[in-house]
Amino acid sequence: MKDKGIRYFPILVLLLVNLVLAAFSFKDQGISWDEPLFYDYADAIRTAYTPQAFADNFDFNSVYGKSASDHQYYGPAYLLIAQPLAKGLSELLGSNIYQSWHLVNFLTFQVGLLVFYLLLIRWLKPFQAIASTAFLAWQPLFWGHAYNNPKDIPFLVFCLATIYFGFKFVDFPDKSPFKKYWGALLLFGLFLGLTSSVRVIGPFAGGIVFLNLLFQKRFSKIPLFLVAGIFAILVMILSWPYLWTDPVNNLLAVLKHMSNNPTELAVLYNGQIFRANSMPASFIPKMLVITLTEPTWFLVIIGGIALVRWMINKEIEWQSILPFFVLFGLLLSYIILLKPAVYDGFRHFFFITPILFILVGLAFRLITEKLTNRVAFAFTLLLLFPGIFGILQNHPYEYSYYNQFVGGTTGAYRNYETDYWLTCYQPALQWFQEDHPGQPLSIQREIQLARAYGSVTPLLELAPSVDDLPTGSFLLSHSRANLDQRSVFRNIPIVKSFGVGDANFCNIKRVE
Repeated sequence: MKDKGIRYFPILVLLLVNLVLAAFSFKDQGISWDEPLFYDYADAIRTAYTPQAFADNFDFNSVYGKSASDHQYYGPAYLLIAQPLAKGLSELLGSNIYQSWHLVNFLTFQVGLLVFYLLLIRWLKPFQAIASTAFLAWQPLFWGHAYNNPKDIPFLVFCLATIYFGFKFVDFPDKSPFKKYWGALLLFGLFLGLTSSVRVIGPFAGGIVFLNLLFQKRFSKIPLFLVAGIFAILVMILSWPYLWTDPVNNLLAVLKHMSNNPTELAVLYNGQIFRANSMPASFIPKMLVITLTEPTWFLVIIGGIALVRWMINKEIEWQSILPFFVLFGLLLSYIILLKPAVYDGFRHFFFITPILFILVGLAFRLITEKLTNRVAFAFTLLLLFPGIFGILQNHPYEYSYYNQFVGGTTGAYRNYETDYWLTCYQPALQWFQEDHPGQPLSIQREIQLARAYGSVTPLLELAPSVDDLPTGSFLLSHSRANLDQRSVFRNIPIVKSFGVGDANFCNIKRVE
């Protein structure tokens, strides 16, 4: 019991610290432009599980919300679980529904951190595991996305849960009684199905488990693995109403849509404007380098060298680490060689990053084993400091973080996308409402996002030209893809700016 207490105490402390910080700051987070319609989907999809959905005159497309043609391709497993929690927290805390969703999303990330820690203690001591988990938790990029990204962070968490329970199933010796590991097998199948419902590439998490099974030479468990796979398919179909009418063909339609995303969003990269479906092959690798804290890749390299040495000397159980490399290598090769549409940094590929932080943990293991406890603790704090400082410096735009390899967020401004989800609308609208109460405000782009704040300020669609704006009128512009510099409204004087340092994400302008 004492050993278990030592094992779990560090992660409980980390989660408690994170939750205390979130309690004081979650209301500061702006709404991302993906959220209003996605949460509308969360409210609507529950209708699919009611008797009225099966009435002859019911329009089943309505269960996907206002953006049915898009959201039907996104499995709603996470939304089905999280929506009642968000509603309950909204009533309990008296917060608006977006703030409650942000808190639920952040809590989901904490579950992911717990699972990641439990994975790490397969190869690391508790101190080394918690150092790596904190290193992940306090990456400003992940910290920011943990609030207002209900797509990619939950998918990462579900992947981790699938892998964890899959590994638990594989760990049992071949001759173990089935009653000892049926629970792990059931949870593996359940989470594999839910993960595949959250995003159709969820089976990659099952692939990691299968490779571990092969590397561990647990061949007798292959039939049970297939049983878990069948159970996962049933869970996926049950939790994804779009698949109900024609599971095979509709699943193929999802795969086609996701593998050939037709978006042509403008993306700022290396100071130039590209279209999302024609980005340079260097985009994702470079984003990985410049949006994670400075020590990350040094630790990854050290951890990789240590892993090779320990594998040669048979000092580590490598069979469960190698599958992560396979996933990372396959998907990174796919991104570089086939060049799918990419945008918003590497957020769509968060799920391939656990191997990086596993290697960070191995680096902590190599380094701290040669140090006294006090020196190891001080050294760990030093490596965590860039992330902690980045969170504080960029709040509440943590997800717009860039490291000092490009001069921080200020240096990245005008060269790379920063506040690409326009979360700066929150402080801008708050300031305008307080400083110019009752006056109308024209919105340059995504007026539905501005309306999501429920502002009493009259919000107007922006006129097509400067000449159509009355003297003294106000407008809200933003710098995504440097639109504020490319727009016909670029020369209108700025009254107030919102952002980080010298990086202005949003501007309130007034026509002279």
